[in-house]
Amino acid sequence: MRQLKPPVQAIIFDFDYTLADSSRGVIECINFALGRLGLPLAGDAEIRRTIGLSLPDALTMLVGKEYTGYTDEFVRLFIERADEVMTGMTELFDVVPETVAALRNFGIRLGIVTLKYRYRIEAILKRDHLSDVFEVIIGFEDVSVQKPDPSGLLTAVERLNCVPQNCFYIGDSVTDAKTAHHAEIDFIPVLSGVTPRAAFDDYDVYAILEDVSELLNLAPVRKLQ
Repeated sequence: MRQLKPPVQAIIFDFDYTLADSSRGVIECINFALGRLGLPLAGDAEIRRTIGLSLPDALTMLVGKEYTGYTDEFVRLFIERADEVMTGMTELFDVVPETVAALRNFGIRLGIVTLKYRYRIEAILKRDHLSDVFEVIIGFEDVSVQKPDPSGLLTAVERLNCVPQNCFYIGDSVTDAKTAHHAEIDFIPVLSGVTPRAAFDDYDVYAILEDVSELLNLAPVRKLQ
């Protein structure tokens, strides 16, 4: 375990299933794209398991490698529909506004690193009056290589004027665990998504939490109170 030098300077979050539930929108957009391509529609549970993957990987997981030639058009159609419905079909978890407000009051700097487009995250945060809470948002359009490559996470750390040893990365998926490992940042999985606790057994984690509100119980955070 990397030694965290208290107090923690920054907490960086994944978005989907960590801060928010966008599954209704993702289901709608994936099946919209699949339908337009003439491919079989996917079940809700199947699609939920793809959240946290890139769109090309989601397509492969849902319909198989033999359809990778459809990737560019699948992504285009997904984005087309998402621009229409995703913001309205995404809900922040109830615990998020109070939790992030408390973290900011403790002097902790906050960021988001996600596979979602930054402009979409910004629209959701603006709708829910949280635009000023997160100092840095690194989205799909901001990096050339996506998670689990650590470049987006390390960019967020740099922009927050922090060092990796004094940060946490919070996420719900194995992809997030791998991202934190590659960045040498302490990882805290939350079980607010569809990834089971056992999936994190092979990863070095600082703690496993039911949801982000339990961050307020951690010693490096409490020391700031």
